[in-house]
Amino acid sequence: MTTTQMLSATIQSLRPFVPAKDFAASKRFYQDLGFELRRDGDDLAVLAFGDSAFLLQNFYAEELAKNFVVQLAVSDVAAWWRMIEPLNLAERHGVKAPKAPKLMPWGASVLFLFDPAGVLWHITEFPPAPAGAARA
Repeated sequence: MTTTQMLSATIQSLRPFVPAKDFAASKRFYQDLGFELRRDGDDLAVLAFGDSAFLLQNFYAEELAKNFVVQLAVSDVAAWWRMIEPLNLAERHGVKAPKAPKLMPWGASVLFLFDPAGVLWHITEFPPAPAGAARA
């Protein structure tokens, strides 16, 4: 077994640190989306949806936030859209309106969602991988 294989077996999660312009507003936004606030501190919060989580940080740099993208890969992007659309996120949170799932040239369907800091989420459904092929 290679060192890379051994280290790979020790990974428990991979979680981005997402910036927040208004920490309290961002926590409310994500909780409205269904994320559970698992830990809450003055400068860092852990938000989770099932086994997937990210760290929301009480830190904002405009250039970082407007170029920050998180991809959430899901098996049913249409179901996510049915949950998100009636939330009226643009009105309730002053964010850009989410964009319905769209089939992208590279084969995945992507729903575009912006948080209060301008962070862009790609909620993505990939087409089924051919038998024996690995997914990136």
